[in-house]
Amino acid sequence: MEKEENQNINEDNIDQEKNETSDPQSNLEDLEVKKDTEEQKLEKTPEEKILELEDKITRTFAEMENQRRRYEKEKDEAFDYGGFSFARETLNLVDNLERAKQSLKNDESLSNTKNLDKTLEHLEILNKDILSIFKKNNIEPISSINKKLNPNYHQAMIEIEDNEKEPGTIIQEIQKGFTMKDRLLRPALVGVSKKEEKKENKNQEIEKDRENKEKSNKND
Repeated sequence: MEKEENQNINEDNIDQEKNETSDPQSNLEDLEVKKDTEEQKLEKTPEEKILELEDKITRTFAEMENQRRRYEKEKDEAFDYGGFSFARETLNLVDNLERAKQSLKNDESLSNTKNLDKTLEHLEILNKDILSIFKKNNIEPISSINKKLNPNYHQAMIEIEDNEKEPGTIIQEIQKGFTMKDRLLRPALVGVSKKEEKKENKNQEIEKDRENKEKSNKND
């Protein structure tokens, strides 16, 4: 009797398992329903879609405004500094005039002659005319003499001993520098002051050099 009951129970379990696994269509439908439910959860509501669209439009307008501002800035800079390269090349005229003046002044055969004075006067007029044109186009010479060295505008080429000036003071202008508005066309080439070295220090250096040479000769 017990055997029959156990057998019936086992048969019922087997039938139940068959029913659970033997209906693939039902399982597929369950999966599709689950998938549809998840897609519905992921799908945005109309309000969310409108908010997303408004955000994209706002970002697009912001980018357009940024591009417009960049364009306006580049246009203004092109207008202000369009002649920057030309202006820098034109500085050669000033240099050539200055060299011509110095060359004439250093020519002993022309010293104290009327022709020299007239020529120098003409060159000075030309130089002033050029500087006047520069000024109208916002090109200005850099002030140097008796100024403290400013690396943004000056380039020190030599140091000159001078106890009357503070070290780093410009006491010689080798080549004039210029700016165009707030931009540097070229730096001024200058000589700056430094304190004179004491004779004792100089003698010590000379003595050290002599000793080093003697040692070097002995090693050879």
